[in-house]
Amino acid sequence: MNDKIEITIDAIVHATEDISKIFQSFEILDLKEEDFTINETTGHFDNPIIILGAKISKKQALNFIKKLVEMLPDEQVKELINEIEERTVDSRFHMRLDKQELVKGNVTISEKDTIKIKIHTPVYNKKDTVKTFTEIFQIAN
Repeated sequence: MNDKIEITIDAIVHATEDISKIFQSFEILDLKEEDFTINETTGHFDNPIIILGAKISKKQALNFIKKLVEMLPDEQVKELINEIEERTVDSRFHMRLDKQELVKGNVTISEKDTIKIKIHTPVYNKKDTVKTFTEIFQIAN
């Protein structure tokens, strides 16, 4: 199961933000600038926006999860495990990290100004969802 993990990461970088700081902040989670695709677009008021996207799998995805779980506060890891059913759609676990905190070197869950993370692994029986993702979050322990 662990070799079938795929992680998608999406972040929006506004014109007022320094993209190099965003890339640097991902290094604490073992992601490099080369892991990302960069799409430039414009916002509602014609302001430039950069959309970063990364898709990692297998060993790199496992290393990412290990780092993520190690760096998240214990109570937030427990919260994620308790919310597995609510956060999972079609074998994809959804979570968001605080982008500004990540730039400061802290990993924390947030719902505003976030980096979206989707962890996908095949779950063939819906009742195994909680068990499967609980195992994934316990990898770091």
